Amino acid sequence: MGSVSEELSLVPLHQRPELLEACAKLLGEEWGKSRASRLHTLQRSSDAFPACLLLLRSRGPSETPAAREGPCELVGHARLSRVVGRPHDLFVESVVVARALRGQGYGWRLMEATEQWARARGFRCLHLTTHDKQHFYAHLGFVLGEPVQSVAFLSPAISSEVLRLFSTSSGAATATTTRPRVPAAPPPPFPPLTVPPPPPPPTVIWARGVLAESSKQSLLETPHRDAKGLPIFWMKKDI
Repeated sequence: MGSVSEELSLVPLHQRPELLEACAKLLGEEWGKSRASRLHTLQRSSDAFPACLLLLRSRGPSETPAAREGPCELVGHARLSRVVGRPHDLFVESVVVARALRGQGYGWRLMEATEQWARARGFRCLHLTTHDKQHFYAHLGFVLGEPVQSVAFLSPAISSEVLRLFSTSSGAATATTTRPRVPAAPPPPFPPLTVPPPPPPPTVIWARGVLAESSKQSLLETPHRDAKGLPIFWMKKDI
């Protein structure tokens, strides 16, 4: 009789639609939000992105690999989206492992499988954000990065030219619009110039033996904030 072994596989949700409810429950337990909203987002998973990837665990005799369609347990989830203006990059979000399975190494196995999945499809860099898991991602090879703009739902009909325009700043887009020129009124005279006082010396912090300016990024401090004003770390990894 063969021994029982554990087999992990990473499968897009749209290839296993019967796991839709289980995936919505997993995400809901971590971040709340309504079930209907979660289901709506998960149902958009496709090969054209965004792609919801599921880490599945199955058990069976070691000499008999588990079938992709066979019984399995949902271990974790990660969602990949395209990045505006960067055709070889992907944005990773909604990374979660089932609470009962945490602390057993499934987090890094989920990320490793996600990297392999993206690399096999020609992508070269992953971006993500985190509020408090920056040390975990740094251990996986991620480094601090700058904000990027992800595309929530990308249709294959959207051309690269449209994406390029979408990534252009609003000021640049306005400059390309032809409008009738109206003579402007002369500006008021400027007040007398005053010499500003010299700036104060930069505040420094001592972090793990490295002297760093507070204006710089580190794994302990970030200049970036999320929509709620909370500190958020932007990270990236070349794959």
